Amino acid sequence: MHLTKHTDYALRVLIHLAQRGELSTIREIAELHGISQNHLMKIVMKLARLGYVESVRGNGGGIRLARDPASIVLGEVVRGTEETLNVVECLDPEYDGGCRLVPGCGLRGVMRSAHRAFLEYLDRYTLQDVVPRAGRAVVRFSKRADNNLPR
Repeated sequence: MHLTKHTDYALRVLIHLAQRGELSTIREIAELHGISQNHLMKIVMKLARLGYVESVRGNGGGIRLARDPASIVLGEVVRGTEETLNVVECLDPEYDGGCRLVPGCGLRGVMRSAHRAFLEYLDRYTLQDVVPRAGRAVVRFSKRADNNLPR
């Protein structure tokens, strides 16, 4: 499975905002990560539509998290920002059956299980769990996360 740059950058924005804990600008984040401001604007707009980010207009405005980092589940962010998470085309509900192996192929079930396991694993962690320690005022883990998260 390969996540798109769109999702990678969306996660970077969320981590940056959680770490800062205050208003940031798209320009600041774009420069920090070497991302086009126009591209980042589209990502931030999507994150706003999904309810993760809010903007503050006017002089001294910017963007900030719209929710507590402990309430932002990584699996939900990935589902919301990826167009498709299908690792093979036959997992697509609209698949037309062009593969000759489909009628008796066991790979589809294995891939479906792997896909489900991947998302279930991400669902165990929140944005708070992945914010670098230096950016955490108080280290806390959500009830969904386990203590085996790499540090």
